[in-house]
Amino acid sequence: MGGTQDRFNGDTRVLHQRAVRTPLPDAEAERLFHENMMTIADAQERKAELLADPDVPLLVAYEEEVDRIAESFEGRLRRVAGDNYGEAAIAYHLGERDDRVGAIAAYYLEALWRLQQQATVTDMVFSPLILRYPDSFTVNVRFAGEYADPDSVRYESPEHSSEELAEEYLETYYAESQYSQRQAAAFHREAAAILRDQFPDPDEVPFEERKYGGIVSAGSRRGSTFSAMLKPVEPDRDRFSEPVAETTLVGAGAEARRTERALRFGGEIIR
Repeated sequence: MGGTQDRFNGDTRVLHQRAVRTPLPDAEAERLFHENMMTIADAQERKAELLADPDVPLLVAYEEEVDRIAESFEGRLRRVAGDNYGEAAIAYHLGERDDRVGAIAAYYLEALWRLQQQATVTDMVFSPLILRYPDSFTVNVRFAGEYADPDSVRYESPEHSSEELAEEYLETYYAESQYSQRQAAAFHREAAAILRDQFPDPDEVPFEERKYGGIVSAGSRRGSTFSAMLKPVEPDRDRFSEPVAETTLVGAGAEARRTERALRFGGEIIR
């Protein structure tokens, strides 16, 4: 996929005030959705494990998490647009096609392209909103300049720091950074538990207990300080009046506006 990304320069218009709605028509689709969400839960647990290890640089933990999320996005891209999803997205971006598949490919590739910049770009918030309804689920990817949430965990990465500290302060700085990363590890374990609770195994949990669920998360880096949050979200039960037969783009929804207000997004908001 690297070659595709090298040629993809981004198109924020495809994300603005939009979400992808995917049908859940049968047991196989339910299992696939569950597996995708468990990939993200596993990524949270793996990140917790790495953050708790003082010998692992924070960047390694971050990059592994991004790789797991990217795996989920790429799986959705292939199911909608096939192995040539990159070409479909670029053709849509260039105005060479204007169809449902091209738009969805462009949506997910734009999200993936921006997500993978986060390791090197500061002051960019990645905030996905994932909601489960009885017959479908939606993925709404938002990016913003900043956010404010009192429950966010913040942790320090010495390898990202540009400050030159005096020798007598270095030991304290590194000790405090390690402590903040252990706090973050505890958060990511809790985040994994929320994901497993909101999107349970369809082979183990009755339909009535799993037909609604949702999470919102946000993560960013400002200099050497990283932040993250993940919370459950109650879907709007009256949002969709009609069933959906194929994956399609829909409006962002009231839940998106509600979570944006709660997170107090600042700067440019792309949703």
